[in-house]
Amino acid sequence: MEHLLQHVEQWKGDLEKWVRQLPPEQLYTALVVLLLTVTFLLLGRLFKGTKSNTIVLAGLSGSGKTVLFYQLRDGSPHQGTVTSMEPNEDWFILHSESEKKNKIKPVRVVDVPGHPRLRPKLDEFLPQAAGIVFVVDALDFLPNCRAVAEYLYDILTKTNVVNKKIPVLILCNKTDKVTAHSKEFIRKQLEKEIDKLRTSRTAVSTADVTNEVTLGITGEAFAFVQCHNKVSVAEASGIKGEISQLEQFIREHVKP
Repeated sequence: MEHLLQHVEQWKGDLEKWVRQLPPEQLYTALVVLLLTVTFLLLGRLFKGTKSNTIVLAGLSGSGKTVLFYQLRDGSPHQGTVTSMEPNEDWFILHSESEKKNKIKPVRVVDVPGHPRLRPKLDEFLPQAAGIVFVVDALDFLPNCRAVAEYLYDILTKTNVVNKKIPVLILCNKTDKVTAHSKEFIRKQLEKEIDKLRTSRTAVSTADVTNEVTLGITGEAFAFVQCHNKVSVAEASGIKGEISQLEQFIREHVKP
């Protein structure tokens, strides 16, 4: 140990001697390089630590977003049918992972109201979104197909969604019901409706001139694979707690 301390003292003395011999210009340059290196390292750690872990639930009123929110958080649908007029927002460990809570990263889940007048609140959460879950009522889909497609179109053409390539999960809810439509049927119908919307709308939204981009490939029938971001389709039943595909999407984009 004493031998090691002697070497350290000798190295310290040599370093001090070397620093004193340096011309002032070289010494200042070395200090600047050191400061810049430390600054970049700290900034890198900061940005890495602030990676988004927000999942946004969107969709028409009555699609079951709030029930899914409670299932994710508490493992219970609570009141069963809930209409939200304000966003439900919370940080939590997924209920299915509660036994691992000391090892699992919390998720911020935001349930955005589906009423048309309240949908602009969605824009407040997009900058932090790691993923968007667009909930569709698979039981009552056909009467609302056009409205569902319009809302989804609005989301997929938002500049924030496109530029950040925010992944979107189209979650067909209430599939436990016998008369519910399959996810493949819903996907195909939405692609057809969005294809019609592309021809009936201009590339720029009249509601927000700076917040919409062109969707799909000109001259080709629209398909979700043409989107700049990844769009996938899954099934769930909020009331019965069958949400494994939803949880898989969340953990794919918010790492534990």
